[in-house]
Amino acid sequence: MSLIALSAGFLPLLDSVLLVLAREKGFAAAEGLDLHLVKETSWANIRDRAALGHFDFAQMLAPMPIAATLGLNPLSVPMITPMMLGLGNNGVTVSAGLWARLADAGAPATLAAGPVGAALKQVVASSQQKLRFGVVHQTSSHNYELRYWLMASGIVPERDIEIVVLPPPLLPEALGSGGIDGYCVGEPWNTVGVKNAGAHIATVKAAIWRSSPDKVIGMRAHWAEANSDIVAGLIRAVHHAAVWCGESVNHQEIAAIMAAPHYLGLPAELILPALNGQFDIGGGATAMVPEHFVPYAGAANFPWTSHAAWFYSQMVRWGEVEHKAERARAAAMTFRPDVYRSALAPLGVPMPLADSKVEGLLSAPTEVASTAGTLVIGPDGFFDGVPFDPDQVEAYIAGQRAP
Repeated sequence: MSLIALSAGFLPLLDSVLLVLAREKGFAAAEGLDLHLVKETSWANIRDRAALGHFDFAQMLAPMPIAATLGLNPLSVPMITPMMLGLGNNGVTVSAGLWARLADAGAPATLAAGPVGAALKQVVASSQQKLRFGVVHQTSSHNYELRYWLMASGIVPERDIEIVVLPPPLLPEALGSGGIDGYCVGEPWNTVGVKNAGAHIATVKAAIWRSSPDKVIGMRAHWAEANSDIVAGLIRAVHHAAVWCGESVNHQEIAAIMAAPHYLGLPAELILPALNGQFDIGGGATAMVPEHFVPYAGAANFPWTSHAAWFYSQMVRWGEVEHKAERARAAAMTFRPDVYRSALAPLGVPMPLADSKVEGLLSAPTEVASTAGTLVIGPDGFFDGVPFDPDQVEAYIAGQRAP
């Protein structure tokens, strides 16, 4: 049987792992797909090349297909997200000097978002020079999560802290050279910062918004519609990769695969922390973050439209788009649970019956109505305790106005 060639862009980040495993462990080939992975240098390249059709699909930042659909990109075309590439994986890392100041202000070495944010507010208030933090792209979960954390901690981005954009692999180097004071990025680049730049991981995505998305499969909407069988096969291949990745017995092999030069090009020991949740966070301190990266459990691959709606609310909050009801609907419909369910239905995989949920209500693992069997999803709370109801977007945005 001849295989159908598929090209996909990716960045050297741990959460490209499901695409890598789909290829390396034969899951894509089993679906009749010859998956070619193209390593890119920046999210801007991924964004533009995907829009131009250089890739059939790509590993994307979760808000990126939404921005493309809303016309916020230079080469915008309607895009969809039929599947998530897991939950979590981001961290906020700061220089050794800034961490020393945070610790003096009461920041604990526990990754707790609230106390670290309170300490950062004190440091910002006493700083003679504005601190500078890096993110990987403007329309990224990193940017919106960092800004959310700062605002909920009483720190106003731009006014109190400068935020700049750099590709993920350059952030540890920029921190080490003093070009930035901190950054928000996915693994392994927080661990690399600790190892190579003497940095300290201050908090993590799992502490800011639990069970939240970061990377997705993104593709042009018209291509997906014209190639629905290929899309379904891709979803099944990545599903099998996610299940395999979620087994701890496979972590050593996964780290060895991802360490290859054409993927991450880093020692396997710098890749393992994101898989097993055991982090050296700097200064001799360690922390266990079992929810740091969730490849499969708890409907981690399900494209909740409420996740898309939250990212849209942040685009409005930061002046990237003016809120209109039709734009909110278009943003939410970028995430396609219907496509996901259709692809996996033949496998009998338990999937949520609902397309969306109120984000931030679950404080413990909770069973939800599913297509088959039993499905338990994880806690999904924001660190400040404020929920997000996707049916009340206007009220939520109004409540988040900057002072």
